[in-house]
Amino acid sequence: EAPAAPRAGVITLAATPIGNVADASRRLCAGLAEADLIAAEDTRRLLNLAQRLGIHVAGRVIAFHEHNERERAGELIEAARAGQRVLMVSDAGMPSVSDPGYRLVTAAAQAGVPVTVAPGPSAVLTALALSGLASDRFCFEGFLPRKPGEQRRALEQLAGEERTMVFFESPRRVHATLEVMAEVLGAGRQAAMCRELTKTYEEVRRATLGELAAATAAGALGEIVLVVAGGQSVQADPRDAARQALALADAGQRLKTAAAEVARQSGLRPNEVYRAALALRDERAQD
Repeated sequence: EAPAAPRAGVITLAATPIGNVADASRRLCAGLAEADLIAAEDTRRLLNLAQRLGIHVAGRVIAFHEHNERERAGELIEAARAGQRVLMVSDAGMPSVSDPGYRLVTAAAQAGVPVTVAPGPSAVLTALALSGLASDRFCFEGFLPRKPGEQRRALEQLAGEERTMVFFESPRRVHATLEVMAEVLGAGRQAAMCRELTKTYEEVRRATLGELAAATAAGALGEIVLVVAGGQSVQADPRDAARQALALADAGQRLKTAAAEVARQSGLRPNEVYRAALALRDERAQD
């Protein structure tokens, strides 16, 4: 069995608890106690975690986040090259998963510095396991864009996604996001809203997107993970979809809106339906 302690000359990415401090692994605890250099997304949170675990951090602790990741990666690589035991942690969960870390791994690989992982808690996998939705195939989409137009376009691109989808969202924006999801992906699409995972007030609501949007109208609290069922596999004909979109446009809808609506029902991508509708309209104009 490999030792729990961090190894000299190696960069270790260690997962931290996502809510319940009892989920800290032996390897994380050994790393906090014995690493020569610890890179933390938030140094205060890291030191608070160590205190709650009863661990004295003897090594040097530096901030490592999305704003300084490129610069600090070189410092961590040089420390490992010098034989130091280097530990990298994010605020919660696994580094590199919607958190800083992947640039460090890439740079270390290019520099020939070994990197290893001390696995542990993951909000993505915890929510997926609790959702009750298909977990044999899934994709993680992180946080959707904040701007409404960009968010809608991102969801339109996912309208035909057949795999279960996992998203992070803030409590302030979750209601608005669920409303747009219901519009773009379909109000009847099955989903789960996972809140405060592994904490005392952990809650999982399994319902349709429309029902979850209504349930959050008064607001929501805590850290939230949304798990959304994938769409049904449909072998749709783009020209048939284009005809439907043009019929809706003739009835007064904007063509782009009509294309997005037909795309939700057909499983095709909105841009594909829109382009097919434009081509069909041009053909009709030439007849």
